[in-house]
Amino acid sequence: MRKTVLIGLAAGALALGGCSTIMNMPTTMVDDATSAASPANLASLTAVLSKNPNDPQAYNMRGSVLGQSGRYQDALADFDKAIQIDPNYAQAYANRGLAYRQTGKLDQALADYDRALQIDPAYAVAYVGRGMAYRDKGELLRALQDFNKAVQIRPDNAQAYYNRGLLYQSQRQYQFAIDDFSTAIGLSQQQAEPFIARGLTYLAVGDLKAAAGDLDDAVELEPENVQAWTSRGLAYERMNDKEKAAGSYARALALRQGYQAAADGFRRVGGEPGKVYTTFN
Repeated sequence: MRKTVLIGLAAGALALGGCSTIMNMPTTMVDDATSAASPANLASLTAVLSKNPNDPQAYNMRGSVLGQSGRYQDALADFDKAIQIDPNYAQAYANRGLAYRQTGKLDQALADYDRALQIDPAYAVAYVGRGMAYRDKGELLRALQDFNKAVQIRPDNAQAYYNRGLLYQSQRQYQFAIDDFSTAIGLSQQQAEPFIARGLTYLAVGDLKAAAGDLDDAVELEPENVQAWTSRGLAYERMNDKEKAAGSYARALALRQGYQAAADGFRRVGGEPGKVYTTFN
């Protein structure tokens, strides 16, 4: 069964041979109840706090906005304040855990996720976050157990399936990975990352047509996604369609000048700087 699939495998994650680095699906510091938070409402949340300085939810939401903007120290200060006001605020612990994980403080992240789950043992978001922290530490069996638990609690949680798929992919258990990415896509069809991850996994098993199809979908969903264009270039390079490959690599380079993976691919397929390429027929 899936809970024991990783037993006997190497403790460290293996690189996906010949494929680009996989990016995580964008993570958020908020759960479904506060997903409306965005950088645009930072001023309004600050105004709320000026009138209600002891509102833990407002601190938690502002911390989420700050975290989404990359202002992690400010975010941590807000989560600290929310927890100080309400020591049993599970969301604030989970959100602070994410901020710690994103700044490389994995032990502190794990402690916060543990606390969130002590408060709310059915908090799927915290299981996903803790699983990602365990994966970052190379503790893959614990990570798998947490992703399994998140899926059990919330079968509609796309991030749980996506992150479990990345874990399987890293261990070359490609069919399990494809299954999980497919479920994530079914649950969240507007995210490019599951399409990228599934496309690269199809590349790893030699299904080039399926890979190209997924990566076509990825760039259509997110035309500004450098990873999507670079991965698409790799798929069409493997298919020996140098026109589409060069065009995909060129689009990636236009989005991020000097991006090494795209620059290397562009050279491999004989790309010509300044040439206009056809990326779709």
